[in-house]
Amino acid sequence: MFLKSLIRKLFSTNDASPVLNGSPLSTDSDCSDEDHKAAKPSAFRDYPAFCAEMEPLVEEYHRNFNIRLPKIPFTPLISVILPVYNPEIQWLRAAIESVKNQLYSNWELCIADDASTNAGVKLLLEQYQQDNPNIRVVFRSDNGHISHASNSALEIASGEYIALLDHDDEIPPHALARVVDCLNEKPDAALIYTDEDKIDENGIRTQPHFKSDWNPDLLLGQNFISHLGVYRLSQVRKVGGFRAGFEGAQDWDLALRISETIEPEQIEHIPEVLYHWRSVSGSTARDIDEKSYAHNAAKKAIEDHFKRNDIPATLEPVDRYYWRPCYKHTSPTVAIVIPTRDRVELLQECIENILTKTNYRNYQIVVADNDSVEEATHNYFDTLESSGTEVLKVPGKFNYSRINNVAIHSRSEDVICLLNNDTNVINPEWLEELVMQAVRTEIGPVGAKLLYPHEHVQHAGIVLGVGGVGSEAFKFIHKTDDGYIHRAFLIGNYSAVTGACMTFRKSVWEDVGGFNEDDTPNAYSDVDFCLRCGENGYRSLFTPYSLLYHNESASRGPDDSGEFEKATKYMYLRWGDKIKRDPFYNSNLTLDREDFTFAQVPRNYSTR
Repeated sequence: MFLKSLIRKLFSTNDASPVLNGSPLSTDSDCSDEDHKAAKPSAFRDYPAFCAEMEPLVEEYHRNFNIRLPKIPFTPLISVILPVYNPEIQWLRAAIESVKNQLYSNWELCIADDASTNAGVKLLLEQYQQDNPNIRVVFRSDNGHISHASNSALEIASGEYIALLDHDDEIPPHALARVVDCLNEKPDAALIYTDEDKIDENGIRTQPHFKSDWNPDLLLGQNFISHLGVYRLSQVRKVGGFRAGFEGAQDWDLALRISETIEPEQIEHIPEVLYHWRSVSGSTARDIDEKSYAHNAAKKAIEDHFKRNDIPATLEPVDRYYWRPCYKHTSPTVAIVIPTRDRVELLQECIENILTKTNYRNYQIVVADNDSVEEATHNYFDTLESSGTEVLKVPGKFNYSRINNVAIHSRSEDVICLLNNDTNVINPEWLEELVMQAVRTEIGPVGAKLLYPHEHVQHAGIVLGVGGVGSEAFKFIHKTDDGYIHRAFLIGNYSAVTGACMTFRKSVWEDVGGFNEDDTPNAYSDVDFCLRCGENGYRSLFTPYSLLYHNESASRGPDDSGEFEKATKYMYLRWGDKIKRDPFYNSNLTLDREDFTFAQVPRNYSTR
């Protein structure tokens, strides 16, 4: 109880829960009907109410920024790039006024009118240019579409950084101020992006996109950079600005090209809504099909990224406007390691499903037996060995980390797939998908999408800080639910994935020194392993295209040894900073539960 009290004091938030989850072999039992019924959406789904809660914080930030401004050491000129073509006059005016109303005054607004046919547009722009010395306008003679227009705006830009704004959108008054605060903390930043939402004709804000920090694999499936995007101008010019032929995804293409030329540490995310995307009839914000050409442009942008970086991959559409990369590989050898202790009925079903439902063939099943005693189990081991499945004896006190380490150490295969004995294959491509991801040199542990038998999600990545050390993303949502901003259906990076089905190269395991047998013998062994992989430069990855059932921890009873609390204490001492703020989650989202709903109060909003 003392430990839980201490943890709560050190890492509490207004929406924190004392419940602790996490180990692939934890004491959690399979989700009951009562558990699922209890997994109701968070009560705080009312986004206007969330915005109202934020207003005092924003107002305080405004006051503090004005006081701090004379002492801020780095105050760069920011050029706001605004391509314009026949917008509604009222929305164009709103966009321009939102720049004029910025707390931070060292900006210039660079407008390129792309030969608008509405005479009122030119009159309005001429008036703004005449009345405001920091508003510059270039009138193009020919309509070249958004890439050419944006490049025309770039040509008249003189700032150290540019910020991208569409002609019918808005930025709140503190947007550029927060960017400048970020630049003073991270002066090497070359790409900064923020959270965003949508705003309708009546000024009502909806559909906030609370984003992950830099998530390179997710960027290949969706453009989460988007708005507000801020770039170092020299870097933009270095890559050649915006490219014609990518209209509708020109900012996605730019983000990909810029990210290839800078270090990940130069990409910063501000977890605050600093952009309002206009949602009116005819806008992409209202309906992506309004600009169906953007879908084709996005495909081209991602495929070009693959070509530039010699990545052997193809691209498949997900729904209407997201993407799934498929990577080519040389079919490496795989050891499927299954720790077990009796419960032969589970093991038999697991193995039979592998043998009958797996398209990928270059694998060897290895059963790591920890002191099974039942006659039926040993009879089944004999059957397995006679048919080519290996049974490795790992006697002694149950230690999940040690069992896996012993088994992996004995293997010569290139790739290791750890699999719980209470899992069952769903799609034949499950292992192929895991392998194609795991063989990428920058990738460490790869996790599958796991379902409870009643077709609800058990695992779609692990989010640190939820319910304590961490919990599985999107737990209890239906398998057909795409999750928050489609993330349950997209490949992406997480801080950790579950060991119930985890695949990695053996060389990665060797590099980090295997699983931690001393501090995480059972609980959180997978999370600790993933975080140590991250320290060594490997990204953990979740893919929804490897799909299995998981009867969570059916093979283990309750743990009364105190190991769970010991492991929990270690995790907070070793990984407390990451638990407090998971970079692949968002501080505006709840820690109460796994459904990505809004927090009552943002955890790291700073009024400075």
